[in-house]
Amino acid sequence: MTFSLIGRCARTGQFGAAVSTSNIAVGSRVPFCAPQVGAVLTQHRTDPRLGPRGIELLRSGCSARETIEALVASTPHSGWRQLAVIDRAGRTAFHHGALVKPELAGAEARDCVAIGNILASDEVPAAMAAAFAADPEPPLAERLLRGLEAGLAAGGEHGEVMSAALLVVEREVFPLVDLRIDSQIRPIAALRALWTEYLPWLDEFVIRAVDPDRGKGVA
Repeated sequence: MTFSLIGRCARTGQFGAAVSTSNIAVGSRVPFCAPQVGAVLTQHRTDPRLGPRGIELLRSGCSARETIEALVASTPHSGWRQLAVIDRAGRTAFHHGALVKPELAGAEARDCVAIGNILASDEVPAAMAAAFAADPEPPLAERLLRGLEAGLAAGGEHGEVMSAALLVVEREVFPLVDLRIDSQIRPIAALRALWTEYLPWLDEFVIRAVDPDRGKGVA
């Protein structure tokens, strides 16, 4: 009952994720991203421990495929897990455990991988990946959100979604974008509105951290 994608912007080096589900606060459990390293998704019977573990494997030099293989080998409950990884080179890989509930699917495109479980259609991840890859020019957060919206338009999951999240990292240890709708009707539409409101502040919040003399406000 979750559909998500991770992606890389080859131009800026950013990594990010977008996700939605019919449970509460999905952004706190599923997406994990590290600047100049890569990103990991962990979902279905979600084990958030696999996210940081995957990031450390990527940081050590493992490829996306090697990271997936190590994560699957290191957990005794891999049958319940659905995972996806993108590495610093934009290579992708995903895993569906034998106990992941259908409809389930994964799809890859340039610098992107999408996965989902308990979907309305197994075409949902393909629609997400295609929307992400359609135009490389917009900001990564916008491309990820377009992918999530395309997944919803393709049927989304089997049931109404309740939460959604958008996460992007660039150079700093803190996220460039970390927006969450934790419990709301139509959370993807709410996430779109929040992203639209946040976008004008994107650079300002980084400036306040790294060059506060140029900042224009506080908070």
